[in-house]
Amino acid sequence: MPIDITMPALSPTMEEGKLAKWHVKEGDSVSSGDVIAEIETDKATMEVEAVDEGKIGKILVDEGTDNVKVNAVIAVLLQEGEDASTIGDAAPAPKAEAPKTEAPKAEAPKAEAPKAEAAAAPAPAAKAEEPKASPAPAKTEGERVFASPLAKRLAKEAGIEIAAISGTGPKGRVIKADVEAAKSGKTPLKAAASAAAQSGGAAMAGGLSKAQVLAMYEEGTYELVPADGMRKTIAARLTESKQTVPHFYLTIDCRIDALMAAREQINASAPKNKDGKPEYKLSVNDFVMKAWAIALQRVPSANATWAGDSILYHKRSDVAVAVAIPGGLFTPVVKSCDTKSLREISEAVKDLASRARNKKLMPHEYQGGASSVSNLGMFGIKDFAAVINPPHGTILAVGVGEERVYPDKGEIKIGQFMTCTLSCDHRSVDGALGAEVLGVFKGLIENPVMMLA
Repeated sequence: MPIDITMPALSPTMEEGKLAKWHVKEGDSVSSGDVIAEIETDKATMEVEAVDEGKIGKILVDEGTDNVKVNAVIAVLLQEGEDASTIGDAAPAPKAEAPKTEAPKAEAPKAEAPKAEAAAAPAPAAKAEEPKASPAPAKTEGERVFASPLAKRLAKEAGIEIAAISGTGPKGRVIKADVEAAKSGKTPLKAAASAAAQSGGAAMAGGLSKAQVLAMYEEGTYELVPADGMRKTIAARLTESKQTVPHFYLTIDCRIDALMAAREQINASAPKNKDGKPEYKLSVNDFVMKAWAIALQRVPSANATWAGDSILYHKRSDVAVAVAIPGGLFTPVVKSCDTKSLREISEAVKDLASRARNKKLMPHEYQGGASSVSNLGMFGIKDFAAVINPPHGTILAVGVGEERVYPDKGEIKIGQFMTCTLSCDHRSVDGALGAEVLGVFKGLIENPVMMLA
């Protein structure tokens, strides 16, 4: 019997992905372990291996297809003695959402009203007499909105709630033309649905739909660039974070004269490679990562994440570091950061950052951890408050190191300082606890030799 090859879930949170490339074609023989395709998620591009051996009977999803749902059938594998004639019974057509030339007529049966309603409906001739000038609202049954699959997909891509669109199709169904009219602003969105969207609809940005935003600007004065999977995921996760995680912020100034002197001394003593260049060069962020990881160990109650109705207290200091890449952000995790030397932390961060920029990280390398460090000091940012990356309980935002004037026993002196702001999830880390762990961090940063104690 033919074997369905399905879209794999490459991480616990993955719902869909892009079939970036096929390494096989129809008729090719494959063995277990052979790389057959590349799947692109919002975080990485990963290879997919064959689980069984056989011959590729049919490829059902083309290269470059976006938004392929997890567990959708993407190809069919024929076993020994089977031919393509058996595929029809073995695999459903999985391309209902993928084709770009999907016609509304082919989809109409899927959106037909329930039989009981159809029995009471007038004859088809009467349907044709429905006036199109006054669109009927989309009928609902519970939370269901009657709309063609194509209309639903187009509305989703446009960032419009399907319930906000008035339908002009049979029985008030929303069709492709209705979505296009809403996108162009020719048909206003229904007030109730629009208000609901403004209160936090997942497909909305800033309380306004894509169509509403575009209606505010003159055509030709902007460039509309569709958000890719990474940007959509970032938008969804951070919107969820700000809406559901009770943030509070603690800010502290750290004097870093001793840290800068230690960093200079360590870097100056680094051995040279065969090209005469230092084998390593520590950054201020390496010291920050080390100090924060140790602080979480010394105040273990702050090394926590919220888990619905429980709190997870982590035994290791697995600290994520924010890495900016074109169009997005990664937060790879340095495992057991407190036990690593400054040099090991430096090498780990550089390796993770390099592979993050090339989208070569494995899921386990950017998942987990209880806290993050986000450093914008290299951009000259003095201080900022970072958004917590769920399920983390905290994130430490680090500003630029700079010379500042400060009083000392009646004298005016100059020293190097940096401002750090800790964002806490109040469900797992209270104010006094956040202040305690931030105070320990300050002591380690200002006296870096204590990191060795």
